[in-house]
Amino acid sequence: MKTVNKILGSLKIINFAFIILLNLSITQVVGQSKSSKDELVKLFSEELYKNPDKAIRTAREFLKKSNNNIDDKIKAYKLISDGYSAKRDYEKALDYLMKSNELLPLSKNNLLKISITNKTGILYHQLKIYDKAIQSLDQAEQYISEYPKKDSIYSPLGKNHIVRGFIYKEKLNPDIAIEFFDKGIAELKKVNSISEYPGISIAKYNKGNCYILLFEYDKALINFQEAIDYAEKVNAVSLKSFALKGQAKVFNIQGNFNKSIELLNEAKLFSVNINDLILNKEIYEGLAENYLALNEWNSFEENKNLLSSTQELIKESERKSIETSLVNKKAEIKSNFKKEIPKFYGIIIFLFCIIILSFFIFLYFKKKLIRKINDLNFVISNLQNEKFSDTSKD
Repeated sequence: MKTVNKILGSLKIINFAFIILLNLSITQVVGQSKSSKDELVKLFSEELYKNPDKAIRTAREFLKKSNNNIDDKIKAYKLISDGYSAKRDYEKALDYLMKSNELLPLSKNNLLKISITNKTGILYHQLKIYDKAIQSLDQAEQYISEYPKKDSIYSPLGKNHIVRGFIYKEKLNPDIAIEFFDKGIAELKKVNSISEYPGISIAKYNKGNCYILLFEYDKALINFQEAIDYAEKVNAVSLKSFALKGQAKVFNIQGNFNKSIELLNEAKLFSVNINDLILNKEIYEGLAENYLALNEWNSFEENKNLLSSTQELIKESERKSIETSLVNKKAEIKSNFKKEIPKFYGIIIFLFCIIILSFFIFLYFKKKLIRKINDLNFVISNLQNEKFSDTSKD
């Protein structure tokens, strides 16, 4: 008996040890999985403004690892969308963002909802659908105001302000745009993280463009240089290229064409792996203008031809983006119509019930009235008979 008890005791110890080891293994696997996903997100951030194609491949790998995790899938689709936005391929960017939005009602992560709604506003701005952009930004700001942990919403609030700045800049209201850029930069700096440097660089670059519109060229150059400094800290070569292009524009306006060409060629060198059509277009356009001013015809013709071919590619990309936007708008209308159908049928049934009820009420009162009339006729008839009877006796 003692031997049996010893064996049972040993088995209990083994089982207990096995359970502990199993739990440790699971924890380790989950930890490795989470670590792996974090590393992919970090790699994506590093590549987004250097090599968007590599960033997209990284985001797709993240999507594969998301399995059935709704929040991870939403994040993955957003990352892929960000990658295509960096390439100015707004057709595909919108397509993947809509996948995130479809899953969003299933998530309980309010920060994620803020991020996706903000991104939707950004993409609609990029498509120049400003009313939809403002609608999404307002919704994101509502989510932000309701979020209890204020130190967690500095980044999304900063981005929200910056996108509003973009819209005011494009509507040729640079003074208000600068106010929003400053608000956005202030919020991003509160995060105190290198991950916010690309956003600050973008805001600084756009502030520089606003100062060009205001003819304040010294301030424009200062902001373009600050945009370069922030871009270099995270090796964001596309952002550096844009800021260099901004500086080149100021020197072109001031008549320093050689310095402008120097900066544009530097920007062109950095933009080789980015494949950003808008950036390439503006670089070729700037080079053509400068070479024309210097009467260097061969270089002018070369960049003019490159500009024309790039403009054709942009038109094709914009056409596809507009088609995608129209398809999504049609799908949205169809979806809203389907949602309204039950309400419509409900109203029809309600009205039908009212009509039927009114009909029965009418019949009830009609019948009651007829009964009263008949009773009255009966009384009148009796009175007449009584009168006739009294007359006969007389």
